[in-house]
Amino acid sequence: MKRILTGDRPTGKLHLGHYVGSLENRVHLQDEYDTFYLVADIQALTTNWEHPEALAQHVRQAAEDNLAIGLDPNKVTFVVQSLVPQIAELTVLFSNFVSVNVLRHNPTIKSEAAQYGYDDLMYGFLGYPVSQAADITFCKAHLVPVGEDQVPHLELTRRIVRRFNDLYAPVLVEPETMVGRVGRLVGLDGNAKMSKSLENCIYLSDSPEMVSTQVNKAVTDPARIRATDKGHPEVCTVYGYHQAFNQGESADIATSCQGGTVGCVACKRRLTAVINKMLEPMRERRVEYQQHPERIDEILQAGTARAVSVAADTMEQVRQAMQIHYFK
Repeated sequence: MKRILTGDRPTGKLHLGHYVGSLENRVHLQDEYDTFYLVADIQALTTNWEHPEALAQHVRQAAEDNLAIGLDPNKVTFVVQSLVPQIAELTVLFSNFVSVNVLRHNPTIKSEAAQYGYDDLMYGFLGYPVSQAADITFCKAHLVPVGEDQVPHLELTRRIVRRFNDLYAPVLVEPETMVGRVGRLVGLDGNAKMSKSLENCIYLSDSPEMVSTQVNKAVTDPARIRATDKGHPEVCTVYGYHQAFNQGESADIATSCQGGTVGCVACKRRLTAVINKMLEPMRERRVEYQQHPERIDEILQAGTARAVSVAADTMEQVRQAMQIHYFK
């Protein structure tokens, strides 16, 4: 089987934006690919280095969220990034292939630096796309499901792989990129992508009541004052969510909105019902792991052990290709 590498920085709970960005593709493809799911704890430190004590909880939270959405630990290898030393080795080697200017002009790095207010970039933050290249190549992944904002990082990985294979030997796999069906899910405030730092999210772990509360906060067409006013669904955040999670009814909802035959409150109720129906099986799976938290540790430990073995084989080939395998 070909391989997939996918993962998350463990910085807190995952939300609907993550789901349509890459998570649902992970679930759909786990039967077709040998899938590695990486909890990228080292990369989480690039923005949370002052509070590493939170990682223990966040690593397990990321694993729990992915188990809840339907990743099967009998099919998917769950990996803790920092416990695979070969990833760190590859990161150091790959750093010789990438200039500082290339990293500074990476659009995702620039966007996140502005978001966090970083004027003077730390080396780890600036270089985390290089670390991602090591994540992807340690297991020779053929396909990487990502959100739209990660596409520049994947292109950098492809460039690093091509450069390495051309310079030394063709031992690394150049990965393909798979972007989610919704390029970017707008936040509840309608002004930016759904983001934990902006607190404009619906989390995968939210209760039915919290989903209702959050949907009711979502901005709608500002021109609609009364339910009978003719609306403009193309500017409505709630309608965008209907397109993402309620495709079967979205055309009818657009027509009703434009004709003034459905109000925003009713439209939000329909969206709440759809999202809660989607999240319900996730809630059921989540309860099982919350009742047996030791299973999450067992899954992470077993998967990481397999990843170390796979990474050791890759690193051996890399050293041979570079002729830095000094002793037999």
